[in-house]
Amino acid sequence: MTEPTRKPVTVLVTRRVRPGHEAAFEALTRELLTVADRFPGHLGGHVLRPEGLRSTLYQTLFAFDDQAHLDAWTDSRERHDILDRLLAISEGETGLHILSGLEGWFALPNAPTRKPPPRPKMALVTWMGIFPLVLVLFHTVAPILAPISTTLSIFVITAIVTVAMTWVVMPLLVRLLAKWLYPELRSTAPSDPSSNSPKGSP
Repeated sequence: MTEPTRKPVTVLVTRRVRPGHEAAFEALTRELLTVADRFPGHLGGHVLRPEGLRSTLYQTLFAFDDQAHLDAWTDSRERHDILDRLLAISEGETGLHILSGLEGWFALPNAPTRKPPPRPKMALVTWMGIFPLVLVLFHTVAPILAPISTTLSIFVITAIVTVAMTWVVMPLLVRLLAKWLYPELRSTAPSDPSSNSPKGSP
């Protein structure tokens, strides 16, 4: 009996920190990611600091290899203990948005359905796409929208990331890295017809 296909989950969390508590917030966030790394299925995480001295809006990206492992982390006592301390030095709403599963982003165009690449490869390529997108939006869109509404800022940023990843970034990365993601393509690549094909063959 084959193991069910896992669907990795990437999450974006946005929190605004009370002025003067930035150092404590960053220390707790590092602790949170360190503890999360001990849980099964954790694929990694990254913290984006605010831009400029007047902004206190932090964003955290992290991923698990499937929803069950994410739920186990989300419901864990360890997470809630640290989260209580984070919320005590945060203000406003905490935004949490699930960006997408990963397998759909790794489909090769005009190719038969293939088994998804290994999860570490999917995680690495996904971070390669998400990180620069979020970084650019965090320094362009967030400073404009966050003072109006944190929720609006999160909505716009995650919508742009999801659309760009689905229709622009991931199709490009998958095409560029196809032979690394799918090593079997190397062995099935057509040989040079001028060197070993009989003359007159179509």
